[in-house]
Amino acid sequence: MNNPLKTAEWILRIGIFGSFLGHGVFGLGVKAAWIPYLTVVGFSESSAETLLPLIGGLDIVVAFFALLLPLRIVLVWAALWGFATALMRPIAGEPVWDFVERWANWAAPLALLALHGFPKGLKDLFKVR
Repeated sequence: MNNPLKTAEWILRIGIFGSFLGHGVFGLGVKAAWIPYLTVVGFSESSAETLLPLIGGLDIVVAFFALLLPLRIVLVWAALWGFATALMRPIAGEPVWDFVERWANWAAPLALLALHGFPKGLKDLFKVR
């Protein structure tokens, strides 16, 4: 690839794919360390255990869309979800640095969205470029 923007796009797509695929697999496996992130916002422990595989499945879907068909709505969701889940760590009592460490989880989808162009209307959310 001789086009630096195309190269950057593919690096971001692969990075988002890896991040969301990895998190998705952990969600499917009901990673015990993640239960407090849901209980701190009001879910019961049993609800968290039920939700984590669903969240994990959605993360895997987002991973594949980001890699193969990066619709703007998927990138918006990935940026918002990545930010929210990173922010859950200090809310659950972990150091703020656990949030800082995860900035790439939301910044990469936001950067890819910027490369594709921020949506100007509802119809733009369902376009790749």
